[in-house]
Amino acid sequence: MTRSLLIVVASGALVAAVIGPVYGVQDALVTAGLVSALAAASLLAAHRLARGSPQRPLRARFDLVVGTAVGVILVGVIAAAELMFVSNHDALLVSAIALGAAVVALRAARVASADLVQEVGEVTHALESVGEGERTLQVRAEAAAELRDLAAAVNGMIGRLTEEERRRDAADAARRNLVASISHDLRTPLAALRLMLAAIEDDVVDERTKDRYLTTMHTHVTALGSMVDDLFELSRLEAGDLDWSIRRVELSDLVGEAVAAMRIEAEAKGVGVSTELQPLPRPARADPERLQRVLFNLIQNAIRHTPADGSVTVRAEPAGDWVEIEVADTGSGIAPEDRAHVFEPFVRGTSGGKGQGRAGLGLALCRAIIEAHGGRIWLAEEDSGARVRFVIPT
Repeated sequence: MTRSLLIVVASGALVAAVIGPVYGVQDALVTAGLVSALAAASLLAAHRLARGSPQRPLRARFDLVVGTAVGVILVGVIAAAELMFVSNHDALLVSAIALGAAVVALRAARVASADLVQEVGEVTHALESVGEGERTLQVRAEAAAELRDLAAAVNGMIGRLTEEERRRDAADAARRNLVASISHDLRTPLAALRLMLAAIEDDVVDERTKDRYLTTMHTHVTALGSMVDDLFELSRLEAGDLDWSIRRVELSDLVGEAVAAMRIEAEAKGVGVSTELQPLPRPARADPERLQRVLFNLIQNAIRHTPADGSVTVRAEPAGDWVEIEVADTGSGIAPEDRAHVFEPFVRGTSGGKGQGRAGLGLALCRAIIEAHGGRIWLAEEDSGARVRFVIPT
């Protein structure tokens, strides 16, 4: 509204500046007043049209604007004739010209707005299609820069919706797979436990078999407990529902403790375990308890998939502001088709792959812990065996 008032004043001043030198100050002031009054009426009508007809189509609004402008011209001519600025002959002539110009202006407004109206309709149709689930549309609009920006915003929205739906579908599929995997991993040991327990209760096995059943039952219960613990901690990690105790950690001590704890299991299988630790310029920044769990999982995985007389090596070296740790073994390695999925929950791998015979949560838990530290974990290329590497900050 302020800008419209400035235009009213400016139009009157411009007319006065043109009329004054030719016809004198009085005529200049009268004409300027007339023009200012008509300009104010015209702009006021335009503002009322803009506020009072939000539901009108664009073409109807263009027609109203043209009609208002022509009406103002006719009123101005009639007022000028009454004030004797022009003769009746001249007023009639100007009025006829104005009416003819109005017809041309209305048609010109229709032609100029045709592409604009069409593309607005196309954008509306596209949005309706998106609302019905269509995600392959690409909206194009070239009639005006504003419409081009609107089309780009619509295309961006479609892209974001598509990506969000893709992530949602992937999460739903992962959830279904998770439930199926948990059901499978619980069903097998529970069925075995039920059968062995029934045999013991019915007293249909001898003492030696009973002892063997009890040992097997203990193994199954331990495995189930471990799986539940891993699953619970993994879910808490992914939900960010854990308290972390991040502090300076002497990595050589932590690695040494993990290797010592795993050495008995390794020796029982005939696997050698060693360390190759380079001097680090400063301690690592980590939660020692959870970092040690990562080392336990990786070393235990490596021992489990390394044959007798094989070896497992834990290496650590500085890497700028990080420390890089590697657990390498001389086992059967990881099948190429499994490499992209080994850090996903319940992935055991094909024959020879990591995690076979386990619930498949160990490497997923390792990834969640390392990423919570701000690091990353990956499989390094190897000629034989497997090499799992990860980095954490120092």
